[in-house]
Amino acid sequence: MNDRSAVISALTTLRDYVRWGASRFNQAKLCFGHGTVNAIDEAAALVLHAIHQPHDLPAGYFNCVLSLEEREDVLNLLQRRIEERLPAAYLTGEAWFAGLAFKVDPRVLVPRSPIAELIEQRFSPWIGEPEAVEDILDLCTGSGCIAIACAYAFPDADVDAVDISADALDVAASNVERHEVEDQVSLYQGDLFAALPEKRYDIIVSNPPYVNSEEWEGLPAEFHAEPKLGLEAADNGLAAVKQILREAGEFLKPEGILVVEVGSSAEALEEAYPEVPFCWLDFERGGDGVFLLTAEQLREYSALLS
Repeated sequence: MNDRSAVISALTTLRDYVRWGASRFNQAKLCFGHGTVNAIDEAAALVLHAIHQPHDLPAGYFNCVLSLEEREDVLNLLQRRIEERLPAAYLTGEAWFAGLAFKVDPRVLVPRSPIAELIEQRFSPWIGEPEAVEDILDLCTGSGCIAIACAYAFPDADVDAVDISADALDVAASNVERHEVEDQVSLYQGDLFAALPEKRYDIIVSNPPYVNSEEWEGLPAEFHAEPKLGLEAADNGLAAVKQILREAGEFLKPEGILVVEVGSSAEALEEAYPEVPFCWLDFERGGDGVFLLTAEQLREYSALLS
C-alpha cells in the first residue's frame, strides 16, 4: 500500500493515519525523543498538526473521516518526517514544555528537559518560600522555554536568560513576545556569565551542552538536525558545566540554588569531582542527569571546583 492514491482510498479516519504513520516510521527506523518517545505519539502529533487540531484532541474525534485534502496534507507531512529525518517539532514549528507551547526551529534545540517538572513544582522542596524568589537566571536558554516557564511559575520574579547564539536569542525573543513576559524576562547574548549585570540570583538553572564529541558523532540524524553548539561540549562533555560550577557561586544569593542538566555526562562529572556531594534529582515523568547544589555547597567546595 505504498501507492499514494491507494493509501488515500483505503485510509479514511484520523486514527487510520496515525496507525499507518506509526507503522511507516517504525519501518524507516526513525529515532524519537524530541517530545515524543514512540512512533504512535510522533505520528499523532504530526497528523493533528496537519489537520489544524490541538495536541490534546479528545479521543472520540480519532474516528472522524478526513477530507481528501486533509489526507493529502497528512501524507505530505508524514513523508517529510521519513525523508528529512527532522524532529517533528521542526516540521510543526512548535514544541511543548511545562505545559506551554513554544516556537522552535533548527536554530534551537527542541525543548525536552526534565527540568520542566521541577519548574512546575516551583523547585520544591529546595525553595521553601516561592513568593520570596526575586531573581532567576537561565543559562544557555535556547528557545527561552526554561526562562519563560520560570516566569509563569514565579510571576513576581525577574528572569535573566543567556545564550551565546544570536540565532537562538532571536527564537527566544519571539517566545518572550508570544507569552507576553517582556517585562519579566531579559535576554543577554554572551558566554555563560560574561554578559550579565552585577547581581545575584535565588535560582540559577541551566541545560548547557554536555554531549562529548564521540557520543555526538554517533547520534541519530534527528539529533544532528539540531544545532551542534547546543549539544556538544569539549572536555568529555563537561567544558560548559565545569565553568558553571567555577563561577556560579559568585552569582548566587547566600541561600540560592544551582540546578544543571548534564544528562549522559553525569558519570564523567562525578569522576571529575568525586568529593562534591551532587544531589541527583528524580522525576516522576522520567529523565535523569540533573543535579542540584546549594550556594553554601558551592562555597564549601570552591577549591575543588576551581
